[in-house]
Amino acid sequence: MASPFTMLTVPGPAGEREVRLSNPDRVLWPALGITKRELAEYLMSVSGPFLAANGDRPVSLERFPESVEGERFYSKNPPKGTPDYVEAVTVRYNSGRRHPQIVLTEPAAVVWAAQMNTIVFHPWASLTSNTDNPVELRIDLDPQPGTDFADAAAVAPALREVLSDAGLTAYLKTSGNRGIHVFCPIQSEWEFLDVRHAVIAAGRELERRMPDRVTTNWWKEERGERIFIDFNQANRDRTMAGAYSPRALAGATVSTPITWDELADADPSAFTVRSVPERLASVGDPWEGMPATPGRIDVLLEWWQRDLDDGLGELPFPPDFPKMPGEPPRVQPSRKNEANWPQD
Repeated sequence: MASPFTMLTVPGPAGEREVRLSNPDRVLWPALGITKRELAEYLMSVSGPFLAANGDRPVSLERFPESVEGERFYSKNPPKGTPDYVEAVTVRYNSGRRHPQIVLTEPAAVVWAAQMNTIVFHPWASLTSNTDNPVELRIDLDPQPGTDFADAAAVAPALREVLSDAGLTAYLKTSGNRGIHVFCPIQSEWEFLDVRHAVIAAGRELERRMPDRVTTNWWKEERGERIFIDFNQANRDRTMAGAYSPRALAGATVSTPITWDELADADPSAFTVRSVPERLASVGDPWEGMPATPGRIDVLLEWWQRDLDDGLGELPFPPDFPKMPGEPPRVQPSRKNEANWPQD
């Protein structure tokens, strides 16, 4: 028996498109009864700021065939039968392999992603015009056990000052969970490794200013009850939930841009698939116009070089990356046998 479906009329730059939505009454968030149709309608309502933040760039789709309580998988390459209004761009991964990756450029493409059971959208930091060079410096303030959103919110203004000292303008959003994402638009002149080094330099400077509250230690056993600067999120093919992307959490929270004035009183659980459209209608998009103010990372790279000269070297890469120049041993400090790792 054929599954039930409905047709959604989606306005866009090429006019209206009819997008088929199968199983529209499937409940994706059981705790709230939010259905696939409601998800598609949410994405239609926020498609303007959503595409401004996540469009025209490679994106990975985190898909849930049943609900947020079930299995998940990621789609990077356009699947068979992808409509022609869903674009793709060939990207280079860390292995050196090249392959097409999905690109969303209009509202119908975003609704199509909902039809494919996408809940979380993971955009790259680079655009299709040059996928090797990011247009954003992204910093993930990641609360560790014993800390929470309030701790990240207390740290974020100090990070803003660090970035301002480096000549960058910082914007922020909730992660949709406990963390905070800080974004700085940058000129597309540096490749991912350079931007990663800039993030490490900013993180180390923040760590100097707030040593009891912030850490850049990669190994969990060394972090303590501090906010971790997740510098590896700045790597090629490493992504975080995009602005206005739902999260696969029971409360249907959304990774939501907020202003710096809102930060002290922000409650990330209040920004949901059901509340964010009304928020946009009443207060607008705090990230509107953000790409018009790109900065440069020269100062941060000077700090990176200064730290290298002072003996602070490269930091570990994720385990699936090839061994990188200058990288320290990929072994937990508590399990490291110094006899096997000469100091040079």
